[in-house]
Amino acid sequence: IHDPCHHTDTTMKTTAALLALLAGSAAAFAPAQQGGAARTTTTTSLSAEKELLEIKETVPCFGATPLWTPDQPVFIGENYWNKLTSEYGSEATGTFLRAAELKHGRSAMIATVGYAFHKFGWTLDNISPHEYLSVTEGIKFADLAAMTPLDAMRSVPAEGWTQMFCAIALVELYELTHKGGKWSLDDGIAPGLTPGGLTGDLGWNPLGFDVTEELQLKELQNGRAAMMAISAWVFHDALPGSVPVPLPW
Repeated sequence: IHDPCHHTDTTMKTTAALLALLAGSAAAFAPAQQGGAARTTTTTSLSAEKELLEIKETVPCFGATPLWTPDQPVFIGENYWNKLTSEYGSEATGTFLRAAELKHGRSAMIATVGYAFHKFGWTLDNISPHEYLSVTEGIKFADLAAMTPLDAMRSVPAEGWTQMFCAIALVELYELTHKGGKWSLDDGIAPGLTPGGLTGDLGWNPLGFDVTEELQLKELQNGRAAMMAISAWVFHDALPGSVPVPLPW
């Protein structure tokens, strides 16, 4: 005899068992997924912190001006140097920056000599056999000597500025295409276009100096002093009273 009540009771028990099994399965898997995600997040955070705390090898800065502290010497601008050569660039970036400073220093040294010559009256109207700087423009060396160095530079015609630009460009092209004073195009690429290729070393040493690190450091430091000097002299003439230091002229 078929008992409907017994069948219903058996069905309900089976359904309840299945629901319990599903609930248990869900409960078993849910914590495992949350724990895995937490472990992944923790691992990622630790990796990021490790990368931030990792001490990278810094690029030495030749010619750095140290600030002597009780513990160790620290040079001015060290943080910016490290960022430019380690975070934003590489050791080749540092080589380029040092070459740029060296070239600016050389230009400033030439500028200070020319400025001083003009101020002391050692001008081309007393040296050159020619009377005119530009015959077509009617500009005489004596006219320029009577001006301040800044006004004299403003009076140079466009052709004169073009000649100066071309002379500087020739020096730059020489460094781009030469290495150690010799023409060099490795694999068809100019040495100056390769990483670290521009160093400021033109390979030009007619007096045969022994180029030591001490001599290179002196050139760098003299260039820095010249940059400060020419800046002060220009401001002194352009803005009277801006430099409260008496100058010899």
